[in-house]
Amino acid sequence: MKDHFIRLFEYDRYANQIILDTIIKADNPEKPVKFMAHLLAAQQVWLNRAKGLPGAVRALWPEWPADTLGAIIAENGQQWIDFLSQLNPEDFEKQISYQDMRGNNWENKLTDLLTQLINHGTHHRAQAGQHLIMAGVEKLPVTDYIFFIRAMNYT
Repeated sequence: MKDHFIRLFEYDRYANQIILDTIIKADNPEKPVKFMAHLLAAQQVWLNRAKGLPGAVRALWPEWPADTLGAIIAENGQQWIDFLSQLNPEDFEKQISYQDMRGNNWENKLTDLLTQLINHGTHHRAQAGQHLIMAGVEKLPVTDYIFFIRAMNYT
């Protein structure tokens, strides 16, 4: 389980970076930058929740410029991998209690939070991609998970 989620977060970091590279080459169209900033802010919120830390007051749709996102992608990815690396197998099935941004209390298994976060990233990268096409990008980079696995020579 640990190796599976670490690989997913490595993929997430990889896919985020290649979409960001495309955003920068396209001269930073506004909507894709907003989607990526949101995706990265949500990763930070969920990491605090997974660690059982009090939720920092953060904007879920921050106004982060594109040239700051690469460092945030790298930092978020490393923090998630560091967190996952120190977990024991049974930790993945533990219930995590947290409060959403509206103040509602929830409890979910860590595996479900991790799956939510990976899917959330995929969703918003796709939205960023659609807006990149609308901004004139003719060909999007391939961000499919299996291409990442092949590129990294995972077996």
